[in-house]
Amino acid sequence: MNKLQPTIILATLVLFSCLAGVSRAEAPPEEKNGDDAALERTRKQVRMLDDIYKTSIVLITEHYVRDEKDLAAGVAFKKLFAAVKKNGWHEVRLLDATGEPYNDDNAPADDFEKEAIKQLKSGKPYFDKVMEKDGKRYLRAATIIPVVMDKCIICHDNYEDVKKGEAIGALGYIVPIE
Repeated sequence: MNKLQPTIILATLVLFSCLAGVSRAEAPPEEKNGDDAALERTRKQVRMLDDIYKTSIVLITEHYVRDEKDLAAGVAFKKLFAAVKKNGWHEVRLLDATGEPYNDDNAPADDFEKEAIKQLKSGKPYFDKVMEKDGKRYLRAATIIPVVMDKCIICHDNYEDVKKGEAIGALGYIVPIE
């Protein structure tokens, strides 16, 4: 194991520890389509992925993050998300909800992401939409990232005045509907 790997693991957990206490991502009942079993399986998959990513970051932050010298979790998770995409599983990225992104790459980039942030800022924990590309259906989903721990401020001092539970970002997913 090289010297950077433990730091990346630690940073990953820091990000998701900031997500602790986030309610499970779930499509609102009025948006569920009971006639589309594949879509419902994909929504369930997004909820599972969201739980895994967020639980991981919470555990890492709680047990390993000590100070601002640790690798930023966002950097570590961008590498993880790139590997997941490269392997063809799904796409996921960090989205800013504050209007002042920590990194410009995290700014909402299209109409879906902008609407998702608007919905999450209004209090919804989850937003999704089915899209089609090259004849294949995908679920686009966004789940809330709130500040939930004081340790979040170690790397993100710009969130110091944000109320716990308030959306500061989202995880944006693109998952094939199979």
